[in-house]
Amino acid sequence: MDHAGFMRRAMALAQQARGRTWPNPMVGCVIVKDGRIIGEGFHAQAGLAHAEADALARATGPVAGATLYVNLEPCCHTDKRTPPCAQALIRAGIARVVIANIDPNPAVSGGGIALLRQAGIEVITDVLAEDGERLNEVFFHQQRTGLPFVHLKLASTLDGRIAMPDGQSQWITGEAARTHAHQLRAEHDAIAIGAGTLRSDNPRLTVRLPGFERPQPQRIIFSRSGKLPTDAHVFTDADAARTRVFAGTPLPEALAMLAEDGICNLLLEGGAGLAASFLQAGLVQRVSHYLNPSYLGDGLPALAAYGLTELSHRLHLKHVEYSPLGDDLVLTGRL
Repeated sequence: MDHAGFMRRAMALAQQARGRTWPNPMVGCVIVKDGRIIGEGFHAQAGLAHAEADALARATGPVAGATLYVNLEPCCHTDKRTPPCAQALIRAGIARVVIANIDPNPAVSGGGIALLRQAGIEVITDVLAEDGERLNEVFFHQQRTGLPFVHLKLASTLDGRIAMPDGQSQWITGEAARTHAHQLRAEHDAIAIGAGTLRSDNPRLTVRLPGFERPQPQRIIFSRSGKLPTDAHVFTDADAARTRVFAGTPLPEALAMLAEDGICNLLLEGGAGLAASFLQAGLVQRVSHYLNPSYLGDGLPALAAYGLTELSHRLHLKHVEYSPLGDDLVLTGRL
């Protein structure tokens, strides 16, 4: 059977819920019998049916003896809002389960696979495992480290400038790139900036997309002194209660506190000093860099304070993807 092809379909289904499953992972499921797909499903939102249950419910024929493809190990624990999937697959008479990744959640972590095998179900693992890791990089990082996944967003000219010498920065990129940045915001639990960016730009740090109805991300302000303009939008608008300030708190400690409050992923938007501090501390997992085809020459550099002294120490992105956005380009990759 085309295990890779059916697994790719499961992952494509999973991505339909991007940004809506936190703190759960994105999971898609395909049920195949006699070489034909008879059921598909995905986990649409935290608290709703898991992908396996959704696919079983949507199956167009008997699933007994079928092969089920799912990108993450079926759950087996009961301390959650939805029933365990491994037992459901056993009851349904599924003959084979093909999995991309073992669930890093200690409450599962091989337990679902063990239950399936004990019931006589054939289990195949590690099919497109690397693709599965990238799909759920936020969930995997949070489960393994206990800290939020940090996604650094940069926007610069081709010569790496993010603003004029006087700080003027609106707008470096075009409308299509700015819309894409709002889509990025919509996929994160929280958005963070430094005090300098708050003072110079007074941003709202909200998702402004047509039809966006979910709760706005939390707004996080990092400040060394705690001296901030009290009339800033983030302190006075309708979402002021969703703004949090860390004054002089070490970054690892701040991230640990955010994790305790249920923040799974953090979009780091500015400024250059804060970005450099996170990078120096090794706390950034992904970078999205928006590039505008222009040159400022003199201006503020994107990472002025990073302080490289050796060429060999420069930061490398891997698994880089490029997307055109009008005249701009966004590249994203893992650190």
